[in-house]
Amino acid sequence: MSAEVKKNISAKYLVLIFFLMLGLSYASVPLYELFCRVTGFGGTTKFSKEQPTKIIDHVVSTRFDTNVAKGLYIDFRPEKNVVSIKAGQISKVKFYVKNLGNNELKIVSTFNATPDNVAKYFNKISCFCFEQQILKPKEIKEFEMAYFIDPKIADDSSAKEVKDITLSYTFFESEAFKKNKS
Repeated sequence: MSAEVKKNISAKYLVLIFFLMLGLSYASVPLYELFCRVTGFGGTTKFSKEQPTKIIDHVVSTRFDTNVAKGLYIDFRPEKNVVSIKAGQISKVKFYVKNLGNNELKIVSTFNATPDNVAKYFNKISCFCFEQQILKPKEIKEFEMAYFIDPKIADDSSAKEVKDITLSYTFFESEAFKKNKS
């Protein structure tokens, strides 16, 4: 093979590799999010469209931790700080958010669960997270989150001894959240 042919093949491979890497960089965020949802990595919980079919005698307490990003002037709190349920039992928890300022706010919440190894068993049926919320000045809104702990938690040797899960929510201004996510 001549040097000219080798040079052309090398250039084609370099261009191909460049576009492959570019494609992977665009796909990395959705692939990472999918990986986290499937494995519970980083405290990522699951969303479930199906309700559990059985309840087992394995009680887990969920602690609700509410946070507000720096500079966001709201009060954010759960109706209850701790809820204990059996695996497979559905629970609904209310959260209250009040705009303490005089300006309309566009906000969004994120969440994670700890310890990380049980996050994959924490299934949300409904949630207000990742949805933009609008709060008028001094307005109070009530949000509800429904969830259950998958009964499979009792079969996992690394998770069955866990009796407490912490679900942390953080509210951000929508624009700041978009900037941080991209």
